[in-house]
Amino acid sequence: MSIFIKPVFEGTVLFEDKELFKGQGAAKQWAQQVGNELGIPVEARKIGTGWALVGNVDGVETMWGIYGQRLKRISP
Repeated sequence: MSIFIKPVFEGTVLFEDKELFKGQGAAKQWAQQVGNELGIPVEARKIGTGWALVGNVDGVETMWGIYGQRLKRISP
C-alpha cells in the first residue's frame, strides 16, 4: 500500500467503498503531480461516479483514490 503525504482537500464521492475524486479537473491536477513525483504517466480515469488516478508502476496498472485526505493505492 502506498500513501502520499501531501493532503488532498478536494470534493470526494464514494463508489464501491472507495473514496474517489468528485471532479475531473481536480483528478487531472493530482494525476500530474503524482506522475511528476513518480516519473511515470498518470491519468485521471472515470470509475463509476468518481475519478481515480491510474498509472503503470513496475509493469502493473495501479489505481489511487483518497483515504483520510491522502492519496492511497486502491485495487482496481
